[in-house]
Amino acid sequence: MTRNTLHIFFLWLCLFGGILPLQAQIKVSVPSRVATGENFRLSYTINTQDVDDFRAGNIPNGLEVIAGPYTSQQSSYQMVNGHTSSSSSITFTYTLYADKPGTYTIPAAKAKINGNSVSSRSVKVTVSGKAQSNGSGMPQMHQDDNEGSQMRAAGSRISGKDLFIKVSANKRRVHEQEPVLLTYKVYTLVDLTQLEGKMPDLTGFHTQEVPLPQQKSFKIERVNGQPYRTVTWSQYVMYPQMAGNLKVPAITFKGIVVQQNRAVDPFEAFFNGGSGYVEVKREIQAPGLTIQVDPLPTKPANFSGGVGRFNISSQLSNTEVKAGEPITMRIVIGGTGNLKLVKLPEINLPKNFDKYDPKVTDKTKLTANGVEGNMVYDVLFVPRSQGKYTIPAVEFVYFDVKSNGYKTIRTKPIDIKVDKGSGRNSSSNYNTPRDNDIRNIKLGAVSRYGTNMHFVGSAIYWTALLLPLLVFVILLIVFRKRAKLHADVTNMRRKRADKIARKRLRKANQLMQQGKGEAFYDEVLHALWDYVGYKLNMPVEKLSRENIADAFTLYGVNQEVIDKFLSALDTCEYERYAPGDPAGNMEKTYDTAAEVISEIEGVMKRSRKL
Repeated sequence: MTRNTLHIFFLWLCLFGGILPLQAQIKVSVPSRVATGENFRLSYTINTQDVDDFRAGNIPNGLEVIAGPYTSQQSSYQMVNGHTSSSSSITFTYTLYADKPGTYTIPAAKAKINGNSVSSRSVKVTVSGKAQSNGSGMPQMHQDDNEGSQMRAAGSRISGKDLFIKVSANKRRVHEQEPVLLTYKVYTLVDLTQLEGKMPDLTGFHTQEVPLPQQKSFKIERVNGQPYRTVTWSQYVMYPQMAGNLKVPAITFKGIVVQQNRAVDPFEAFFNGGSGYVEVKREIQAPGLTIQVDPLPTKPANFSGGVGRFNISSQLSNTEVKAGEPITMRIVIGGTGNLKLVKLPEINLPKNFDKYDPKVTDKTKLTANGVEGNMVYDVLFVPRSQGKYTIPAVEFVYFDVKSNGYKTIRTKPIDIKVDKGSGRNSSSNYNTPRDNDIRNIKLGAVSRYGTNMHFVGSAIYWTALLLPLLVFVILLIVFRKRAKLHADVTNMRRKRADKIARKRLRKANQLMQQGKGEAFYDEVLHALWDYVGYKLNMPVEKLSRENIADAFTLYGVNQEVIDKFLSALDTCEYERYAPGDPAGNMEKTYDTAAEVISEIEGVMKRSRKL
């Protein structure tokens, strides 16, 4: 049996025997590159619905499954010439979260299709960069508990009981500068995947957002016996800056809820990423609330501005020094409250101590309780005289929110011993004449001018008087001459004609080197027309070959040169479309234009001299 006979026999078996059914495959779809912190989809599509025991590959560390698998089925029917055919497929879709940068390999998925074990190919995903912010730093949802979560059918109504946001404040009545913790908490019975909302500028409050995890984790909380998935969405610490009833306005959040499309259409599935679910946009309004702010009682004279609960301590870098040597006193104010707004208490140093501006170190952090930590003040001072001194206690007055009154706390006094130093700054008696601020103005011999010496009328006097006048006259003559030349517009245009033409020819030469023919010829034509327009002071509407020839004749340009110029114009226009070697044509045109401009320039210069 020949080879051709075998091919024909095999083809007949395929057509009539039906022994070559298409083998089902698992097609995988996933983006090759995503940004860190971004959600993306991983889809497996099988071109049959006879699928058992589908198992996706193990998702590597660095990628996290936050939803799925969502299952969607597609079927299609086709009739051609009375013959009906059908096809079907099933798609398994996962939503993944790119947690860490790197290149990850997702292993092959496996399933039993028509009784046979089939595997997909493995795929690689590169995670790099950072997901673009949408202006609100929108975190992504992460589901930790499936209780209370139901994937609802597409088109299902989402009521205010299915998805809402509670707004709470840890205190509804406070004093000025007393921190208030504002919390936004989400409650949902539906599959909420994204939420976006921005706190507006609040009137009367200084507001700071408490840092929360970007990856949100749901917990279960029962409300009226119903298990809701809940998450603390955002928290803010607010410091009221004025007394009265201050309002926190209502905020409208924009969320995305996923619903399952059980009767998905093939076209709809195609435009929805091949999955059996749809995303529904939903607006959720978080209600506003009012905070009553009471004014602080009458403030003491030495009030620091601190409101909260604080402590204070101090220490010296050295308690035994020599006069003139610097000492650093560190004062630490710690606790919880408006630490960043407190003022450094007054330090009463002994006489003959020089004090310098403090160095401030901020060691605070924002928590749900407000600003916590320490403010460190390093104060440098220098004792100028020897002796024994006592640094008095430093007093710090603040408003204690717990006792609802002002409280004074103090550091301990510190004794210091100053020994005699070396040099003028370490003198034991600061009031000696050597250390006084008033000094003798000048010591030693004093030189005086003789009575017969006069500056007025001297040679230096007359030179200083007449030299500026002479410079003024010279500049006046120079500027008048330049102004006269510039006023002659016709003469200026003629002088610039050759310069402009040469500049255009240089550009044309560059275009010729780059092989840009059309642009080259346009530039040469502009060079010729601009030259004659400026040189003859002729407007554009009068530039014709006859007018150019007549004008050149009046200036004494002979007919041979005029014919050469007109020929150069014709050559440029002709060579733009002439066949043959483009490089040779451009070079010929460039040489002709440059030569004729030089000849006309020389003729007209000679005619002006005559």
